[in-house]
Amino acid sequence: MATLNHTAVSHTVFHLLGIPGLEDRHMWISIPFFISYVIALLGNSLLIFIILTRSSLHEPMYLFLCMLAGADVVLSTCIIPQALAIFWFRAGEISLDRCITQVFFLSSTFMSESGILLAMAFDRYIAICYPLKYTTILTHVLIGKVGVTIFLRSYGTVFPVIFLLKRLTFCNSNILPNTTCKHMLLAKISCNDIRVNIWYGFFLLMSTLVLDVVLIFVSYMLILRAVFHISSQDARHKALNTCGCHVCVIILFYGPGIFSVLTQRFGHHIAVHTQVLLANVYSLIPPMLNPIIYGIKTKQIQDLVVHLLFPK
Repeated sequence: MATLNHTAVSHTVFHLLGIPGLEDRHMWISIPFFISYVIALLGNSLLIFIILTRSSLHEPMYLFLCMLAGADVVLSTCIIPQALAIFWFRAGEISLDRCITQVFFLSSTFMSESGILLAMAFDRYIAICYPLKYTTILTHVLIGKVGVTIFLRSYGTVFPVIFLLKRLTFCNSNILPNTTCKHMLLAKISCNDIRVNIWYGFFLLMSTLVLDVVLIFVSYMLILRAVFHISSQDARHKALNTCGCHVCVIILFYGPGIFSVLTQRFGHHIAVHTQVLLANVYSLIPPMLNPIIYGIKTKQIQDLVVHLLFPK
């Protein structure tokens, strides 16, 4: 009877610890979090404004970049404000419903970014391999359909996670050693069998992120094959240069994410605070650096930013 009464109680409020073991340094850690968030908001908002208001930038590459900037704003907003509240005010208390909502938007936005990067790889493939058909293939209607498909895939595949978490009973602990709620982090403190959660999480990883990485790799193999068949060295250099920004963004996005997943799965000897810091890197670095990379490497955006900030 005692066991039954214990398991009947399920926590509805949880406490996010921030970065365990570094509580006394939270104020210092908050500085790069805050700076990166401000840069991400300003940089991506400026990028969105310029692309939407300049008809000369209503091309496929820039429209996909606008989607990426919007996803960057949502991704960083899903994590950093909550982390800053913990660092500054020790406001780590969060309800179960809000925690699950955070899991949903964080996971779906991360997958949306992956889908957008795949669409951008497809855009570069068409631009280099079929330059004469570029505008006829990638019409505004097709770009709109691609965008809708990306978001439907992301939100549709993550939606069952809500019910997989709702069915669990949290009778053991309500302490979450992180700055934000995550699917498996929440599932692991439940009293139930979480094999369904584990296998569905694996399915999500394989059917979205891993599939996207494979398709991006294939598209760049085809791009490289087409580039090396170009006789002119200048034309070859120009073709490769158009992919430079996208490759940098891909490395920034997938690199920290894959490394973080590997450390969580296999790095049991790595300190918890190191794992938490690594897990936060993909929400700090890509949204902050993406607009800077495209601003520096893309002359059209660079000229428009300079003209907007310094009209004279």
